Amino acid sequence: MTQNLSEETLLPILKKMQDSEVLVIGDVMLDRFVYGYVERISPESPVPILTIKHEDQMLGGAGNALANLAGLKTKAQFISVIGDDDEGVALKNQIEKLGFSSDGLLIEKTRPTTVKTRFLAGHQQLLRTDFELSAPISDETAALLVETARTALKTARAIILSDYGKGLLRPDVIRAIIEAAKARGVPVLVDPKGQDFSIYRGASALTPNKKELSEATKGAPVSTDDEVLNAAQSLIDECSIKAVVATRSGDGMSVIAKGEAPVHLRTIDIEVFDVSGAGDTVIATIAAGLAAGGTLVQAAALANVAGSVVVTKVGTAPIRSEELAAALASDHGDVMARTSAGAQKQDRARKGDVLEHSDHGWEEATEHVRRWKARGLKVGFTNGCFDILHYGHVSYLNNARDHCDRLIVGLNKDSSVCALKGPQRPVHDEESRAGVLAALGSVDMVVLFGADTDGDDNTAIKLLEALKPDIYFKGGDYTEDQIPESPTVRGYGGEVNVMPIYEGHSTTGSIAKINNEAA
Repeated sequence: MTQNLSEETLLPILKKMQDSEVLVIGDVMLDRFVYGYVERISPESPVPILTIKHEDQMLGGAGNALANLAGLKTKAQFISVIGDDDEGVALKNQIEKLGFSSDGLLIEKTRPTTVKTRFLAGHQQLLRTDFELSAPISDETAALLVETARTALKTARAIILSDYGKGLLRPDVIRAIIEAAKARGVPVLVDPKGQDFSIYRGASALTPNKKELSEATKGAPVSTDDEVLNAAQSLIDECSIKAVVATRSGDGMSVIAKGEAPVHLRTIDIEVFDVSGAGDTVIATIAAGLAAGGTLVQAAALANVAGSVVVTKVGTAPIRSEELAAALASDHGDVMARTSAGAQKQDRARKGDVLEHSDHGWEEATEHVRRWKARGLKVGFTNGCFDILHYGHVSYLNNARDHCDRLIVGLNKDSSVCALKGPQRPVHDEESRAGVLAALGSVDMVVLFGADTDGDDNTAIKLLEALKPDIYFKGGDYTEDQIPESPTVRGYGGEVNVMPIYEGHSTTGSIAKINNEAA
């Protein structure tokens, strides 16, 4: 039977997530990225020499589920095991930065904090190193972990077990947590690892992807709705699991619960940039939805939309409640049980994101840049008023985009344009100008900046300091030393690229021509 899972049904659940609490237990790790460039081969052995420019780090593993809960504004507790080392301290800081307590990070002195380090030169990942111990945690640590979980269960409304196979979720630990949760009527969701799902016996739901579902059912086919249903029912029967929520990439998600009709949630035809971390987004959204009082199907429907949003981002990017609410109000909103009518296309109003000129906006833009760079993408930046977009503008932006992987346009806001061009400008307000720019295929993000009043700094220096793009493009016949932003860009190791402008095309000329014709 078709289920109505419209915006009116799902939005109240999303709002209630802010008053709910989820407990996350799993393998946390520190993801490090080392960026640089290669110009020569080592004389000692035939390997490239990476000259390091900068490093970055973020929460990985179960920590990404926590980051998604932060984005959904859901309260959360986090339990994991780290080493007595600097990397463990770094993880504590990352968790506290999200606004959560790090008290649930248990220290095992004989165990290092798991760290995955990726070395990148431009687009190319040269090497990944893993510093970890995948052996099971000690009996003492396991007992402390279970006791900590029992205490956290007093306020938690749902549990996520995020298993990355690093030894934290021993079978006896899993059993103890599931039993404690059952006693309190708290649902347990599992992001499984390995081929033996019987260790999760008694869980409320597992969230395997297609590959994991097939491997756990001895290679069963999982291409069609019926095949997914058969594989999931096999797991439910053999492993005493209440439900399976199978994530199926472009085919959406399937919710198969014991004794209930299967629900196949359709996906939406969107432009996918990166699927990294989408599984963490799904399980976090389902858990938050259940904690907020939604049914499993309702929570999965929200997760289906959330997953569709995050795959349009670059890197392991968490969902934000504002994004999910906006998606529900758009063509994402009517998330129905799939019928033979097929999937509905999403009408994407623009290609790029438009971020307002505010501290929050620049932080969000900075996060986009960080994640792009984490993939080894070269980030370019240019700025201007772009009041009446013309051929010269479009050609210049296309040319700039050919020299980088992602192009950001810093757009002078209305007060800034007025200070630069006079009281009759801009012709088009900042919202209109930003919308047109963001619709261009060459533009990946638009950020508003500039002076609020005459006399304020009207350069892009502060924005460049925040974003630190790899290349700063400037159109015209300037020399590099004539550009006020050049010292800033060179100071953080960036490149300044002065590009030619296309003669015969200008906003001033367009305005004059319009005025003459009107006269």
